[in-house]
Amino acid sequence: MASPAPKSPEQSEKSRKYDRQLRLWGDHGQAALEAAHICLINATGLGTEILKSLVLPGIGAFTIVDGKKITQEDIGANFFLDAESVGKSRAQVATQMLLELNPDVRGDYIDEGPEQILYNSPEFFDNFSVVVATALTEKPLILLSKKLWELNIPLIVCQSIGFIGYMRVQVQEHNIIETHPDYEMPDLRLDAPFPSLKDYLDSINLDELDLKDHSHTPYVVILYKYLHQWLKEKGEMPKNYQEKRQFSEMIRSGIRIDENGHPIEEENFEEAIRAVNTSIGATIVPNNVIEILNDDRCINLTAKSNSFWIIARAIRDFRENEGLGLLPVMGSLPDMTADSQKYITLSQIYHKQAVTDVEAVWRHTLRLLRQLGRSSDSISEIDVKLFCRYASSIHIQRGTPIVDEYDPKTMNTNNIIESLENPESMMVYYVVLRGIQKFQSEYNSYPGEFDDHVEPDIVKLKACISKLLGEWGCGPLAKDDYIHEFCRFGGAELHSVSAFLGGLAAQETIKFITRQYKPIHNTFIYDAVSTKSATFFF
Repeated sequence: MASPAPKSPEQSEKSRKYDRQLRLWGDHGQAALEAAHICLINATGLGTEILKSLVLPGIGAFTIVDGKKITQEDIGANFFLDAESVGKSRAQVATQMLLELNPDVRGDYIDEGPEQILYNSPEFFDNFSVVVATALTEKPLILLSKKLWELNIPLIVCQSIGFIGYMRVQVQEHNIIETHPDYEMPDLRLDAPFPSLKDYLDSINLDELDLKDHSHTPYVVILYKYLHQWLKEKGEMPKNYQEKRQFSEMIRSGIRIDENGHPIEEENFEEAIRAVNTSIGATIVPNNVIEILNDDRCINLTAKSNSFWIIARAIRDFRENEGLGLLPVMGSLPDMTADSQKYITLSQIYHKQAVTDVEAVWRHTLRLLRQLGRSSDSISEIDVKLFCRYASSIHIQRGTPIVDEYDPKTMNTNNIIESLENPESMMVYYVVLRGIQKFQSEYNSYPGEFDDHVEPDIVKLKACISKLLGEWGCGPLAKDDYIHEFCRFGGAELHSVSAFLGGLAAQETIKFITRQYKPIHNTFIYDAVSTKSATFFF
């Protein structure tokens, strides 16, 4: 009988449980998720779908704010409610059901509407990581927008009506270190090698290597040697397609020939040729990073500056001193065909330089903390190491307050006017949704919510939308089909649409919590009929 496979002592029960997501955002991302506290306003079908997709990966805690009782309409749209729940607190029942999904998560509820809390206890929202609001009417939305904008707490507003989904992200400033670009350019420094790298690369003479060593030399060495030769002849880096093609042919000419005059298969040379477009270029600091390092928040630190700006300033000081105008070395090498010893040696050279650069940035960070009167342990060396590793792709996202969209003086109407000129633009859904909000404020119901009011509500909704378009300086909508369609929806949620949008909203929430990946910038609209989506900036 075969003995059972031994269990890995390194992997805890929690690691096994969250294995797939740990591959996405790492231990530090998971730790941030488990420390987060989310507020959900209104446990609609969409709201519970959002929380479901946060509870399952292990959000630390959530609080539901909802003063409504469960209705028959809720049962049809909300997977977490059943017929026995009708008449009970929607916040309480949703909380109980969601907590059954993951025992690691804490949950609480407030059986009050958000407007009451904003008036009676405005400080209630001060300590949440992210606030998510669904089906929120105009008045409390404006109050909440003002409150969270001042606190710089991310607000995600979502709505699902019929086949249309809407999401608006509000954040004053969001700093991202790990943006996870689709393709990360290797940091090889072949045009500006640091001393230890230059010494190693110069010590290798390709012409003197035997065939085995020649075929197992890392392509980084090959690129450096031929780049050195190119610069001697041309005086500057290959820039355009034609020059890079010539450079590739120069490398190809270095492939050894057998006794019959045929080129020998040397995979490392082929890898070097394939890497020309990605690895041969001037080592520079990207413009988006320069903008961050030159930002006033980076240059003029205060005792209240967050860790992102303090480390960014340390990177700026490093660049002006030890870095000689460049960012810290990334310290990693891509896989390549090479002799193990040569690859390890080369990897260690890059790694040691990266460690040296991190130490220099860490010293600058400690000096800045002392100058600001901050504790030396308010920023960890691990944070600095992470920042240095991803310094070339850091990102700042600055948004606009939702409240500005409700004042014609601050509303960005140019975007609306230009978009509506295109009959296929999904901007029309934004306009109709805003009209529905105005309708709710005036009539305290969704247009078409009551069967015998559909036709009168079409007229009323048209009037609301016409008033909005007039305030914005826009002409009338090209056709009324959209208005009729939304009145037929009657404000109803479709579970499939809410489930899709809920997954997206949860994903954006996780981005804000972990400070990884770039979140949606401003407004997102989804049409489930055409399966098309669009983003807009207001």
